[in-house]
Amino acid sequence: MRHPDDHPQPPSASPGSPGSPASGAFAPGAQTRDDRLLSALLTTAFVVLLAGALLRYVLKHGDSDRLPWIVGLSVVLAVVQVAGQARPGSRRAGRVRLAVVVACWVVVVLLAPSFAWCAVPLIHTALRLLPTRSAVALVTALATLVVLAELRLADGFDPNHLLLPPVVAALATGVFVYLTREATRRQHLIDDLVRTRRELAATERREGTLAERQRLSREIHDSLAQGLSSQNMLLQAADRQWDTDPRAARTHLRTAASIAAHGLTEARRLVHDLAPADLAEGAGLAQALATLAARESRDGLTVRFHAEGPDTHLPDQAASALLRTAQGALANIREHSGARTAALTLTCLDDTVALDVADDGRGFPAPEPGGTRDPLGDPDPLRGHGLPAIRARLRQLGGTLAIESTPGEGAVLTATIPLTPATPLAP
Repeated sequence: MRHPDDHPQPPSASPGSPGSPASGAFAPGAQTRDDRLLSALLTTAFVVLLAGALLRYVLKHGDSDRLPWIVGLSVVLAVVQVAGQARPGSRRAGRVRLAVVVACWVVVVLLAPSFAWCAVPLIHTALRLLPTRSAVALVTALATLVVLAELRLADGFDPNHLLLPPVVAALATGVFVYLTREATRRQHLIDDLVRTRRELAATERREGTLAERQRLSREIHDSLAQGLSSQNMLLQAADRQWDTDPRAARTHLRTAASIAAHGLTEARRLVHDLAPADLAEGAGLAQALATLAARESRDGLTVRFHAEGPDTHLPDQAASALLRTAQGALANIREHSGARTAALTLTCLDDTVALDVADDGRGFPAPEPGGTRDPLGDPDPLRGHGLPAIRARLRQLGGTLAIESTPGEGAVLTATIPLTPATPLAP
């Protein structure tokens, strides 16, 4: 019913940004702090608009027979809206409250059109609680009812009464949908970044595990495996000479026992910190190589050691790598080359340290022209795991490995490591 003294009322609250939604839907039971603040703002705006419309109606139409109904419905609207803010509950409960509020509001607007602009907070609430299509349908219905209410209140035709409510509703809906989709895209991007970081961390862990396994395999090969191989050869020799030459057999046994004791020390050191036993307690690389040469001079093989250049204190990793290189090379010489003499030469320069391991054994052929063999000696002419392990260890320190050999004239292995900071190469 239109009251002659009613006039169009400007909106007491303009639609604003609904905030930055965390996703396309807002679960009342799982609200963030910003969600709660926005809900409180919408509830406050609705109650203020409702109170203003009710006060105006009481002042203008205090003697109307509709007043008890309007006051009662206004109280119900305020109580339901405030209760929903105090106890959000589930999404389903929020939708039920919205349905109750919209139904009561429709009745109030039909009785008193000046309550129409209470639809502004309801539009935002509908957009937050309902799926997009359902929310748009409800917003369209609310905007249509507001237009009809404004036309009832108008003394004459005013284009603003026809255009303002749809524009306000369209603006609120468009801004909300845009922000919701942007938030969803950002959330997807964050999820992708988190997943990528997890995959990268897992890959790095796998690569680290693989690198550590490779390093351990090289350390074990150059220490324990070589010692066990030498013990096996000595015990076999002792077994063959046990009856014919007991003295030589006992010599082999004592040598095997010495190698076993050294291997035990290597194993303990390997468990402790993976440093070669010959480098323990501050022993330098030159002293460790001299000890190694003396220990390997047996069973027809004479190993000499010579150092050139200043007595430079080498980094632990470089010293360990060169000592392991010497151990692996001498083990291969003893097992495969048939050499009678071998020489270890350590050369220390200002920015480089090099180790040469030479022997007078049978050697091996050079790579064929146009062949696919690695210029550093692959496929390994000495067999086994030694040469690839040496190459990988040197590459990790930015070093290089070179091999020169001629059949019948022995071989020379040269390992070089830079002492200046360099980018380690991948094994």
